[in-house]
Amino acid sequence: MRKPAETSVPVIPAVAERWSPRAFDATAEVSPQELTTLLEAARWAPSFGNTQPARYLVGRRGDPTFARILAALNSGNQAWAFRAGVLLVGVMMTTNEKGDVPYAEYGLGLATENLVLQAVELGLIAHQMAGFSADAVRSSFGLPDGAVPRVAIAVGHAAEAEVLEDERRIERELKPRQRIPLSEFAFSGEWGTPALGD
Repeated sequence: MRKPAETSVPVIPAVAERWSPRAFDATAEVSPQELTTLLEAARWAPSFGNTQPARYLVGRRGDPTFARILAALNSGNQAWAFRAGVLLVGVMMTTNEKGDVPYAEYGLGLATENLVLQAVELGLIAHQMAGFSADAVRSSFGLPDGAVPRVAIAVGHAAEAEVLEDERRIERELKPRQRIPLSEFAFSGEWGTPALGD
């Protein structure tokens, strides 16, 4: 299912097509080549001082890592994420051999956006989640000090909204996408003065 953004001017297709569906095809696989491409895109994201704070735990549907990531998700996310071909947890490294890593969360965010946009480019879908237990991830995977789980990501192939079965989830899946207008997004001169029109 496509829900391209209704932008005021054209943007690159991956940006226009990116959204966060929950309806995954439980029979479709993410190939090793696709997974490598996703991680390679994330690896080449910009980072402050080339500190490269992003790391990923990666599970493919059916393997033990996938099961452990799925178990760390909250029940609402477990209800649909089990159909994804891949589950990942984005982890930010907050320290390195020089001390604290500046902007580690920002660096992980940039890397994850690269991953998600690459997924769109490959014809896959991706959904980022805050609803998981960081403590469960830490203990299940033995994360070192300074490694902070920040986001879970489901990646796979799209299915029809009806696979979600729950009426509310189906309705949310089909709902049009929305964003605030540019006039409320970018300011110039003083706060609240639009830099551009809608």
